[in-house]
Amino acid sequence: MKHFLCTLILFTFVISAFSKVDLQPVIKVANHILESQNHSLITDEKGNASISSYYQEWRYVNGVLALSMFELADATKDSRYLNFVKQNYDFFFNQENCKRLKADYDKGIRNTGYYRFFSMSSLDDCGAMGAGLAELDKRFPSKNYQDYLKKIVSYILKGQERLPDGTFCRGEKGKETVWADDLYMSLSFLTRYGALHNNKECIDCAAEQVIRFDSLLLDKTSGLYYHCYYNDTQQQGVAHWGRANGWTLMAQALLLECMPVNHPLRSKVLAIFKKQIDNVARYQSANGLWHQLLDKNDSYLETSCSAMFAFAVAKGVNEKWLSKDYSSISIKAWEGICSLITDDGQVKNICIGTGISRDLPFYYQRPTPLNDAHGLGAIILAGLEINKLN
Repeated sequence: MKHFLCTLILFTFVISAFSKVDLQPVIKVANHILESQNHSLITDEKGNASISSYYQEWRYVNGVLALSMFELADATKDSRYLNFVKQNYDFFFNQENCKRLKADYDKGIRNTGYYRFFSMSSLDDCGAMGAGLAELDKRFPSKNYQDYLKKIVSYILKGQERLPDGTFCRGEKGKETVWADDLYMSLSFLTRYGALHNNKECIDCAAEQVIRFDSLLLDKTSGLYYHCYYNDTQQQGVAHWGRANGWTLMAQALLLECMPVNHPLRSKVLAIFKKQIDNVARYQSANGLWHQLLDKNDSYLETSCSAMFAFAVAKGVNEKWLSKDYSSISIKAWEGICSLITDDGQVKNICIGTGISRDLPFYYQRPTPLNDAHGLGAIILAGLEINKLN
């Protein structure tokens, strides 16, 4: 009996230690963000205000980061990550800060760090940041949050540009384009808000967008999504850009997580998710990562799309949408991602923000500055989801 108890204690310790080691890369990335954060307004020589911390700005990348920090706070029971999110949002809802920034906005100044908070004229302005705000309001209910969330619901469901068939799009009348990115920019909010408020219209809209985006962006030869679709010429774009495909898979996973099992479109959404996982998996490199252009091995290995794919696959396995043998895709991807995390928690090989283009060299040549925020939230989410596989 004594021998059995010693063995059991040792086994429990090994499992616990393994879990903690597995989360260390995630914690390093998150802690570096905490160390780099502040909540200060600075004034330039012209008297215009700006936000001094990139992680504080009202950008969709920080909406993804907010959701990841919520998850990390829940997993580690470390309130610093929760406080990080709350302080970031409260910065904008602070009456003095809001008044100061709105004064500059009303002058016509479009500082990229904050103008989207006031403009709400695209999915980039409100979708991902709105998803984080919806979760924050669940944990810390506030009328200020709720009033702003209602504006987002109204904008996405009634004000966002659409093609005649209802597909979300961008661009001037007659030259509309559909961007794969916008599936996440819309669904991140529609799914989170729809689930929290039992809003059937949000969930229905999200499911319809998945099906429409798939019909317009899927390359039936490669099985990958093109970055965009040009409605005026009814042509798909030229690039199977990694992060664009990553955005769509993350969006589908978020929808499936909250979609009622008896929803009439669930089987179609699940089939699209499984199909895309199978197709993307065929382009994974030997070290677990994916390329900037998924089907172009002479393009660089890119971290953000690799994290998005790793998250989506692990989520699929954990939710039993995929069989357990898919786990190796995520585990191998995570090994590759961890090799690109520095000792102080910064991340290499994340492509910067990227618009659409008709030429492939544009995508080949996109810079990868150290610790670009476009991949940080996805990396944290991927690590947490893969940790559950263990």
